[in-house]
Amino acid sequence: MTAIAYTVTASLPDKHTRDDYIAWLEDGHLDAVIKGGAHSASIINLDRDADTDPFRVETRYIFATRARFDDYTTHHAPKLREEGVRLFTPRGAAFSRTIGEVV
Repeated sequence: MTAIAYTVTASLPDKHTRDDYIAWLEDGHLDAVIKGGAHSASIINLDRDADTDPFRVETRYIFATRARFDDYTTHHAPKLREEGVRLFTPRGAAFSRTIGEVV
């Protein structure tokens, strides 16, 4: 069985929004994704190349199998994604996602 890495990258317009986003992740969102099937999660505050670059935060979740990830995306992800979009896109956040097999 191959583990799946699911990465969400948030581009955030300013330091205050970035700090609020990280607090939101730590205050329950990561735990909810783990309850939904991930076995681990980490938050990476990405370096900025220049002061004009957006703040970016990467959240990486590891799922033990593709089936667990698929179950998460079907049954848990829609509600969790909606919350993040509702809270942070009005403040200028944009999200991208990547999925891949852990080698």
